[in-house]
Amino acid sequence: MNDVEKTNIERKNSGKRMRRRRRMMSVYTVVVILLVLTVGVTMCFTFLFNIDEIVISGESETYTYMEIVEASGIHAGDNLLRLDYKKAEQRILDSLLYVETAKVDRDFPSTLRITVTRCIPAYNVQYDKGVLLVSRNGKILADNSFYTDTDNLPIIYGFDPADTEAGKPLRSKNENKYDAFTQLISRFDRDDNTDIASIDLSNEYAITVNYRNGLMFKMGNWNDVEYKLDLAREAMNDESVKGKKGYLMMIGSHVCSFRPSGELAEETEPAIVTDENGIPVNTTTTTTTAAVPEYDPQNDGGDNDWQNGAQADGGEGWYGDDFGYGGYENNEIYDNQ
Repeated sequence: MNDVEKTNIERKNSGKRMRRRRRMMSVYTVVVILLVLTVGVTMCFTFLFNIDEIVISGESETYTYMEIVEASGIHAGDNLLRLDYKKAEQRILDSLLYVETAKVDRDFPSTLRITVTRCIPAYNVQYDKGVLLVSRNGKILADNSFYTDTDNLPIIYGFDPADTEAGKPLRSKNENKYDAFTQLISRFDRDDNTDIASIDLSNEYAITVNYRNGLMFKMGNWNDVEYKLDLAREAMNDESVKGKKGYLMMIGSHVCSFRPSGELAEETEPAIVTDENGIPVNTTTTTTTAAVPEYDPQNDGGDNDWQNGAQADGGEGWYGDDFGYGGYENNEIYDNQ
């Protein structure tokens, strides 16, 4: 009887030891895994993935290979995983005036690639103390006392720059003017706009664009600049407008009107300007000389293209999605033109 009891006690003790061993093995396994991971991470951030090759590509004729590498602040032997590539990109842009964009990529296990693009002069921005030469992406390249390449680069008036230091991004003291400029940048980046001679942002409610073919576009406010420029280009390319002298103007938010040149007359009332919602607002403007054609109410159609009568007789026409303002039943708008 005693032997039986002893056997039962030994079996119970054996089960407890086995469970204890399994728990200890689990702890040992976790510790080993953590140690391996720690050693692996340490090696990755110290001995492995260190840079042994830096490759420069893109448009970098202005600067040498070493100038770009030194500007990035990156050196051979630096660890790819510890690299702050965003700061490296910004250092290149801050240090190298004629670099427009910089992109740093890690090519594991040991190669770093830097891609740069050169600045392309795109605008002359006049202000009270000189002329800023500005790149296509809005980076100030120079502060001059003269205009640069006026045959290809448009002049921007009335921008009121907040900073004139070379290398800084161009910003305006007036947020509405800056908004218009950022839209211009997007449009110029998409198309070759050498057909534009100048842009006047002096009044953000009445922006004007002068084309090299002699046409003036009275754009209105700073909203939807890209759309308005597209609308003006479509109007100028229409067969009923090509080769004619006159001016374009936005009517509401979706209509561009072409007015042929007539006899010069003094404007007795201010030009129509609109707020951000396209609603005419009162502003103080100086008296100017402008071509004022005669208005023929019989030629005011309601379709969505150039007026049929206008195309037939070479007269004025409308271009756009609709006429707005109920087909211009509001005579006050005509009275103010």
